[in-house]
Amino acid sequence: MAGVQTAVALREQGSRHAIVLLGDEPHPPYDRPPLSKAVLLGSAGSAPVDVRFDVDFDALGVDLRLGVRAQALRTDDREVVTDAGAVRYDHLVVATGAYPVALPGTTGLPGVHLLRTLDDAAALRPVLDAKQKVVVVGAGWIGAEFATAARQAGCEVTVVESADRPLASALPAAVTAPMREWYEEAGVTLRTGMAVAQLEQGAVVLADGSRIPAEAVVVGIGARPETGWLAGSGVRLAPDGSVLADDRLRTTAPGVFAVGDCASFPSARYGERLLVHHWDNALQGPRTAAANLLGGDEPYDPVPYFWSEQFGRFVQYAGHHADGDTLVLRGDPAAPAWSACWLRGDGRLAAVLAVGRPRDLAQARKLIARSAALDPARAADPAVPLTSAVR
Repeated sequence: MAGVQTAVALREQGSRHAIVLLGDEPHPPYDRPPLSKAVLLGSAGSAPVDVRFDVDFDALGVDLRLGVRAQALRTDDREVVTDAGAVRYDHLVVATGAYPVALPGTTGLPGVHLLRTLDDAAALRPVLDAKQKVVVVGAGWIGAEFATAARQAGCEVTVVESADRPLASALPAAVTAPMREWYEEAGVTLRTGMAVAQLEQGAVVLADGSRIPAEAVVVGIGARPETGWLAGSGVRLAPDGSVLADDRLRTTAPGVFAVGDCASFPSARYGERLLVHHWDNALQGPRTAAANLLGGDEPYDPVPYFWSEQFGRFVQYAGHHADGDTLVLRGDPAAPAWSACWLRGDGRLAAVLAVGRPRDLAQARKLIARSAALDPARAADPAVPLTSAVR
């Protein structure tokens, strides 16, 4: 997404530069969100879901080179070293994304799957077609989405999470504890507070010694920026492995920008550096990077946004909250539709989580963008539109 959108944005903003777009996968560029949804739920005999971007690269004058992997960057020579040879550049945009984290010692084991690429999704479709017993490791966003698809396909599903609740690293207990019931309603067994000790043939062994039968294991325990190839290049990395971009998405190397899942950037709105692993960031960032590559001076400080479809619910989140922000619930988290808002100390709306309340999400994004402050009592009333809670 980030690489394609950068090329498109450059042309839309009038660039006549020669543009080379490198991708390490053999497939034409495609959209990732459907991989954990529509692509998985297609049956072996059905037509494949078309997830390719509707972009005519020839018409754009973009030299698309597939199956070419970046291996190193020589900033002094302005060359990207690939497995197909060196590619020279005047300007470079790094958009290498992120890779899924594997359980130690499980890479290449039969029956163990990750879900990040089109090939990953294609490998999982036979698992769902055969209605296999599946163990999902990780009750985060991707784990919940895969568990949803697997249950819809008729699989027996167990989700194992080392934390005490789903989404523990992303959201507070007051918000996520009720989500346990989503798993139960869907017929998914959720085991929390339990780490995986090892994988055996046909089973997952937990830290307490218990064994869960498994014909397939799907690992969804996070992702890391795909930046190892930048070692020694002069492009500085943050401690989390992300490219250390500035607020114009420039890196520490001349003429090099970075966008999408591989790059973090300083947010003036939130007063900290953000690493956003979501689709909307890969859509918005390239527009700013393209403008600045062409001589502009545009800051990048978006209101982060993402969505997830899980267990019959449409979950949306906008903004960014910190531990010190005040949580205001709008409705009962046990109900089918509710929202949660986070307010800064001065009352400014920092973030919102909306479950089945798209109007709250749409209004909140605009309020966050203009740093609006809310009255907590009115914001807590789900019958009051958020725009009417502005003080």
